[in-house]
Amino acid sequence: MNTTSPLPAPGAPLQHYVSIAPFDLQSVEAMTAEQSKVFQASQLRLMWWKFRRHRLALISGIFLAALYLGILICEFLAPYNLHTRNMDYIYSPPQRVHLFHNGQFVGPFVYGRRMTLDMDTLKRNYIDKKDDVQRIRFFCKGDTYRFLGLIEGNRHLVCPAENGQLFLAGTDRLGRDVLSRIIYGARISLTIGLVGIAFSFLLGIVIGGLAGYHGGIFDLIVQRIIEVLQSIPSIPLWLALAAIMPITWSPILIYFGITVILGLLHWTGLARAVRSKLLALREEDYVLAAQLMGASSGRIIRRHLIPGFMSHLIATATISIPGMILGETALSFLGLGLRAPITSWGILLTEARSVSVIAFYPWLLLPILPVILVILAFNFLGDGLRDAADPYK
Repeated sequence: MNTTSPLPAPGAPLQHYVSIAPFDLQSVEAMTAEQSKVFQASQLRLMWWKFRRHRLALISGIFLAALYLGILICEFLAPYNLHTRNMDYIYSPPQRVHLFHNGQFVGPFVYGRRMTLDMDTLKRNYIDKKDDVQRIRFFCKGDTYRFLGLIEGNRHLVCPAENGQLFLAGTDRLGRDVLSRIIYGARISLTIGLVGIAFSFLLGIVIGGLAGYHGGIFDLIVQRIIEVLQSIPSIPLWLALAAIMPITWSPILIYFGITVILGLLHWTGLARAVRSKLLALREEDYVLAAQLMGASSGRIIRRHLIPGFMSHLIATATISIPGMILGETALSFLGLGLRAPITSWGILLTEARSVSVIAFYPWLLLPILPVILVILAFNFLGDGLRDAADPYK
């Protein structure tokens, strides 16, 4: 049976069909289940899906999250107290962890050590005693500490055997465990990056935002100040700012002083980037509409302009935080930054300033390894967040 409608005669009006069914905005009749899922997803969910596809950024984010959670319980994670000295094991090299002894499974353990002194070079040589098996203990009692400086405790994730030693990263010139000091130093080195970037972002976004939005004489003055600050060499500027801090200050005041110094050095680049973006965005129609509706400059910048280049801010933050960490490391390494009893990765690296120390005790350079890993992780995380911040591209 032929159901084809006959063609209209020449000159006759065309027949139109209008559906009287209500229009459904969420209709998915022409979409697959996967398309419907994407169509109805929020922007945050789209950002998470795009970020999750960046495997390297996801791994870096998990790694950094674990590090920042670890600094909250570094006393528990470290095998020894920060200031514990083992005077019989000065400059002891890292110990190897074994699982089998004489062909039998024993579990994770290390061999005890015997020290001999080379009378020609006065170098300490450590020899493993194969008959002294020292099993590593977990969730055990060890050196006492004050958790976050408040609560006294003695529980550790890993401990040496009773009357044994456990130096997985060796010891320094005072017999202190290098691994424990690296774990404690992460608390200062990682937090100084976050505090410093918060201070730097506050200055950069406020000053750069006002300069780019208003322009005029304020913009001119800000640009000249930025040019003067960027023309000063970094090391002399560090010297001058570090010399301002009195030596009688407590370690906490010195910590915040170094944070302020790093913030003052890093806000200029961000201010210029924010200014250039706002110069372009302030000419958009939605900015004019907000002005006509009576919105203040601060609200327009905060609610309409800054979200327009959030991906750039995220990328800048993830690049600036490693810069802050490197800045603190460099200042402490040069003797201009933090001082004992505060422990950071930069202070730990001061132990390896001598070529002879590096030649004889290379494990003292191990604090540079977490610095490298953190910087790489922040860079990879920044790439993923920058791409995910604009999920529609």
